[in-house]
Amino acid sequence: MWHGLFAAPDSDQRLTEIRLIVQTVRVPRTVLAIVAGVALGVGGALIQGYTRNPIADTGLLGVNTGASFAVVSVIAVFGFSNPFQYVWFAFLGAAVAGVVVFGLASIGRGAGNPLTLALAGQGITVFLMAMTTAVALSNQASLNALRFWNAGSVAGVEFDVIWPVTAFIAVGLVLALTTLPTINLLNLGDDVARGLGVNIALSRTIGIVAITLLAGAATAACGPIAFLGLMVAHVARYLTGPDYRWLVPYAGLLGAIVLLVCDIVGRLVVRPGELDAGVVVALLGAPFFAALVWRGKFKNA
Repeated sequence: MWHGLFAAPDSDQRLTEIRLIVQTVRVPRTVLAIVAGVALGVGGALIQGYTRNPIADTGLLGVNTGASFAVVSVIAVFGFSNPFQYVWFAFLGAAVAGVVVFGLASIGRGAGNPLTLALAGQGITVFLMAMTTAVALSNQASLNALRFWNAGSVAGVEFDVIWPVTAFIAVGLVLALTTLPTINLLNLGDDVARGLGVNIALSRTIGIVAITLLAGAATAACGPIAFLGLMVAHVARYLTGPDYRWLVPYAGLLGAIVLLVCDIVGRLVVRPGELDAGVVVALLGAPFFAALVWRGKFKNA
């Protein structure tokens, strides 16, 4: 590994091949796992804080299904085959879905209520899932791309995608850090937070924008990875307590560690083949979610 990264070029063909594999395959894969893990971990902690729902995940805003619908649509219409071509449409689809969900949750009676946000997110998610299935079944190329992309993988993504995605995630992290003290106040209840001078509408808007940037960029780059934000947010809460000034950074760190470890495990358990990181995370996350519900943790929101 170190030779592949730092050694000077030489005439040994085997070492040259190792260097090529490390620099063009392993390093981008590792960087994406870390960056996406941080984004999904922070996004998962934020969405739980803003909705006061400890079983919420970033998929609640419809970003996963928004990205999926965008991918199959542009492949069906434009015939794109390179991930670099459709990753930006995936991010755009995730962002639009997040904006629509937040917009629907902000109008009418119950505007800004966490329950309204959850219901709006579920409605948009079901609608986009149906539309995605309809488009994919009518176009073989879209169906093939969706099968690969929906598994959630950090493999095969190059730095020409990773660096721009990292920039969006960095903006989302900055916005997230500015809202951490406010989330603590919002979790005391809207009336208490308003009495303490919190602009609830503005705070939630900034939070939703941050979550959309984080989850949308990560999902666009490596596909939907379920349960990661949910799991690491709960582990971070166990380690730090309910203070989001500590909980969110810990969730980001744990997200990077868990996604990277799951990617490594996926490469080892079925050699010479591999399991996508999203599959390994789901194998861990589904029992975790079941145990969470069984223990009644959702009652302690």
